[in-house]
Amino acid sequence: MAGPDDTPDDMLMSAYAQGDAAAFERLYARHQAGLYRFIRRLLGTSLSAQADEVFQDTWLKVVRSRERWAPQGASFRTWLFTLAHHRVIDLLRKSGREVALDAFETEGDEPWQPDAAAWQHWPAPASAAPQGEDLAFWRRAGEKLLFCLEQLPIAQRSAFLLHHDDGLGLDEVARALEVGFETAKTRLRYAMSKLRTCMGAYLEPLQHGGSS
Repeated sequence: MAGPDDTPDDMLMSAYAQGDAAAFERLYARHQAGLYRFIRRLLGTSLSAQADEVFQDTWLKVVRSRERWAPQGASFRTWLFTLAHHRVIDLLRKSGREVALDAFETEGDEPWQPDAAAWQHWPAPASAAPQGEDLAFWRRAGEKLLFCLEQLPIAQRSAFLLHHDDGLGLDEVARALEVGFETAKTRLRYAMSKLRTCMGAYLEPLQHGGSS
C-alpha cells in the first residue's frame, strides 16, 4: 500500500476541494520550498522583501480556487507556479518595471558587459569536495550566477528557473508560462546564451603554456 507521501498532487488537491484540510497541509509541505525559491529568484534582489507576500498570496489563491480547480492537462505543481508567475508579473508592473514577455523583444540587445575586472582562473578539477581557495571561488561563482540571472529579461528568467531550478520539462514550462512550446524553448535558449556570456565575462581566459 502506498505511503502518505506517495499520493499524487492531483488526488490531494481533489481531496482538499472536498474538505480534507490535511491534504492541503501535505501539498504545502511538498511544494513550499521550491515555490518560495522560484518566487525569490524571479523577484530578484531589489524586490526580495516582497517574496513572503507573493508566496502567501499564491497559496491563498490555491485555497480560494479549490472548489473549482481542475487539472485540465497541467499538473498541480505547474498550476501552482503559474499562479506565482502571474503574481510576480503583477508586482513588477505595479512597481513601475517594464515587463517584456515577448522572447524576441530583447534578442537585438547589445551583449551584456561586466562592470568589474575578470576573476581568477577556474580552479583545477578535483575529485574531492572543494576546499580553501577553491571553495571560496565556487561560492563566488554561485553568487555571480544569481547576479547574472537577475540581468535576464523576466520572460527568459522564468523559463530558466522553471526548467533548470525546478525541474519542469519544456512542455510543462510552456504550460506554466502559458505560451507555446517553441516560445518556451526559444526563451530558454536565449537565457542560456546570455548566462554563458555573463559568467564568461567574469573569467580570465585560460593561459596555455608551450609554443602555439
